[in-house]
Amino acid sequence: MLALHASIPDVAGHRKRPRMKAIVYETYGPPEVLHLQDVLKPSPKDNEVLVRVHAASVNAADWRLLRADPFLVRFHAGFLKPTKFQILGADIAGRVEAVGRNVGRFRPGDEVFGDVFASGLGRFAEYKCARESELVLKLNS
Repeated sequence: MLALHASIPDVAGHRKRPRMKAIVYETYGPPEVLHLQDVLKPSPKDNEVLVRVHAASVNAADWRLLRADPFLVRFHAGFLKPTKFQILGADIAGRVEAVGRNVGRFRPGDEVFGDVFASGLGRFAEYKCARESELVLKLNS
């Protein structure tokens, strides 16, 4: 579950953890239920890549989850309200900001893209962590 509200102090240094902007939804419905909110910036795990999102697309999965249509979506995402996903977005393009210690294919500064639906949604935000295996390098044009 995402911590979507108040600042959380860092226990070790008594500093606030880094924040970012994200488009979130807390109820099913039309696009009007989406709103911009401050959320905690994620940190990559050992096998993950932190990507600064430059572009994210809206696809059919996002639309279905937002509207809970078909109704069976609720059995996966939350029956009365979305609990599994509060930030939508599966398709991503951006620049690697940081990598976990077990990541070997990418380094900070690499431009990447991918479909990261399998590791969870959340690409309608400034930053997102994704598994190394879900991303590929953008080719130079």
